[in-house]
Amino acid sequence: MNNFIYDIPTKVFFGKGQIRHLPQQIAEVGKRVLLVYGGGSIKRSGLYEEIVSLLKQNQIDWQELPGVQANPKIDSVREGIALMRQHQLDCVVAVGGGSTLDCAKAICAGVDYDGDPWELVMDPSRVKTCRPLITVLTMAATGSEMDNIAVISNPQTRDKKGFSSYGMFPRCSILDPVYTFSVPASQTAAGTADIMSHVMESYFDQVHGAAVQDGFSEAMLKTCIHYAPIALRKPDDYEARANLMWTASMAINGLNSLGKNRAWSCHPMEHVLSAYYDITHGVGLAILTPRWMKQVLCEETVDQLARFAWNVWDVDPAMEKQAAAEEGIRRLYQFFLELGIPMTLPEVGIDETLLEEMAAKAAQSDYTRAFYPLSGKDILAIFQACMKSMI
Repeated sequence: MNNFIYDIPTKVFFGKGQIRHLPQQIAEVGKRVLLVYGGGSIKRSGLYEEIVSLLKQNQIDWQELPGVQANPKIDSVREGIALMRQHQLDCVVAVGGGSTLDCAKAICAGVDYDGDPWELVMDPSRVKTCRPLITVLTMAATGSEMDNIAVISNPQTRDKKGFSSYGMFPRCSILDPVYTFSVPASQTAAGTADIMSHVMESYFDQVHGAAVQDGFSEAMLKTCIHYAPIALRKPDDYEARANLMWTASMAINGLNSLGKNRAWSCHPMEHVLSAYYDITHGVGLAILTPRWMKQVLCEETVDQLARFAWNVWDVDPAMEKQAAAEEGIRRLYQFFLELGIPMTLPEVGIDETLLEEMAAKAAQSDYTRAFYPLSGKDILAIFQACMKSMI
């Protein structure tokens, strides 16, 4: 196990009615806020009115940045920074899922930076100060409520990149599972795939002997496998929603990756796909992950892939490890299918035209420390495998 330092400054308010803490958390950092959110879902659910009422009751002034898109765009970040400066706002309150939260983090990092915020995405060392961020989560997926990473897209350059700085951790995050009751089934399914991918990107790693971390990862994966179908059948099942929400936070806050390389494989490939085609992040990860597993299954990786099958999918422990690994991959693929996720690239509007170009771009990421190093040829093979069903 590698050395590590664990330091997360985010305070979490978890459970029903925790929105009542919002005014006090704002008051600790100022009285003027930027309210950042996505589409109309928070207005349809009544959450928007609840927050506005709390702001009014506590004499908190606010400006709004609505319409943050999935795969948040750098133009939204620029717009938010301009609002912060124009109205001399003290902090940002982000209400939504990972895209909204990521956009808000980039805004907080860019307010006091003299240049264009895309320069921060390309070179996070330029981030020197960050404005305080408070998040109100409405979807279980990215775990952005407990990490300091923002993933931002630039349509002009066809780039989608993550960047981070310590100051980008949310000051506090309000996690009320009730706010996820209205999440559409397709987003619940894609969010589950995103959670599981975050866990698996750390679970499959060159570093061995991290028994606590790997056991924790297996428990989180089994939690998703158990509760996601329940949430799809009964969207207002509090137990299912609460467990998915907390698993999403735990999957990315470092607990299962401490002491490991945390050098991911599927995320860099998916970032290229969604940079080019703007597909749903979790869907892209679901499509890629079983094909990636199949591509890297070999003598060096079979032990961990077999453990995944035995400990996560309860594959017969008497099964030989190669066969067990293959069965674990099959069960993961089938699980995503049963959640209703489209599992080929053509289903999300991607044909073979740009596969080689995208593979070359994805290969620019450093895979040397990943579970199994990938070449451009490997990545192209994975993309090509995603063109057709695995069954």
